[in-house]
Amino acid sequence: MPHSHSHIPLDDTAAADRTLVAILGGVVALIAVATALGMVLLWPSDVPHGPNPYSGANVSRVDGTVTSVQPFDCNSTGIGPDNTPMVEGDCAQVTVRLDAGRSAEFTLDPTRYVGGGMHSGDEVRLIRIQPEGQPPSYEFYDFKRGVPLAALTILFAVVVAAVGRLRGVFALVGVGVTLFALTKFVLPALLAGEPAIPVAIVGSTAIMLAVLYLAHGVSVRTTSALFGTLFGIAFTAAVGLAATGWSNLTGVGDENDHLLVATAPQLSLSGVVAASMVIAGLGVLNDVTVTQASAVWEMRALKPAARGWEIFASAMRIGRDHIASSVYTLVFAYAGSAMTIMLLITAYQRGLTDIATSEQIAQEVVRTLVGALGLVLAVPVTTAIAVGLSGSGGAGRQSRP
Repeated sequence: MPHSHSHIPLDDTAAADRTLVAILGGVVALIAVATALGMVLLWPSDVPHGPNPYSGANVSRVDGTVTSVQPFDCNSTGIGPDNTPMVEGDCAQVTVRLDAGRSAEFTLDPTRYVGGGMHSGDEVRLIRIQPEGQPPSYEFYDFKRGVPLAALTILFAVVVAAVGRLRGVFALVGVGVTLFALTKFVLPALLAGEPAIPVAIVGSTAIMLAVLYLAHGVSVRTTSALFGTLFGIAFTAAVGLAATGWSNLTGVGDENDHLLVATAPQLSLSGVVAASMVIAGLGVLNDVTVTQASAVWEMRALKPAARGWEIFASAMRIGRDHIASSVYTLVFAYAGSAMTIMLLITAYQRGLTDIATSEQIAQEVVRTLVGALGLVLAVPVTTAIAVGLSGSGGAGRQSRP
């Protein structure tokens, strides 16, 4: 819950507070209206949908539990067609008790059996293929993960609510708003061929408007963090778009990208790469701007008579530490998301320069650098905005809006 600090209740200070709040309220309202208008203009009207390969008349998905795994030699030599490397080892004949009570069998290839493993008791999902007049055959589709994922989600929500209390609950609501905005606006709009950067900016602004005020309360302090965050969004979008073109990032890095282009031919994958730079850094950007605004407010509350440059210098000392840790956070997050690709490239014994300039790794490198640039510059900008707003009238107050 927002808190307040008591200061000398001078009439001119109170009047200045009210004026500041009114001005900021108007600015935030204009931003919200512009964002809503942008969403209306960019709202997708014709989202392409690819064919579902498992929706045919003779194809369906069924669930079951593994009851037996019997390995056998399937003559896998480790060399596939065109001399491509494959996993060498046994295949496995797997028996599954279906939820409907029947039994099914399928063959697991060496990649799945040796590399991934399967054991009795595993819950799996199979593809059932039954041409007309013929008995059904089954293929492995995936493991069932609903229960562990739901359990982890519930545990996460309980811990956040218990530790963060009401603020934690509002943060969870903000996560829901974020997922809603991404799945209902940003992703469909990109698929429909709407311009990627405007979609990313409008979607990110809408998310930040909701998340910041939900998680941190309606206050001048939060508004200063919002302004710093919007600067970071705009800067990242502009530099991300320029860097994508300059680096010749096409967005076509693997088979999934080819499939996506075939499904949505009007989609610009290079634009999606630039848009992802804006969205990927939102969490860390929000973190540093809120921290800087809070640091300024607390310092102003402790030393209400301090000059603006003194507060700015003190807050920036905190900001520099936060910049260092946040940049590491970005690097580790992107390195983790590309870990499989990096392992494969390393196994091929390619040089560092060759690795860094490949399409898939270059995307992560540029995304990291652009996100870090926006993050670093948002720190002094947010700090300056917070110093100015906290010193206008009632220093250190959590005045609305």
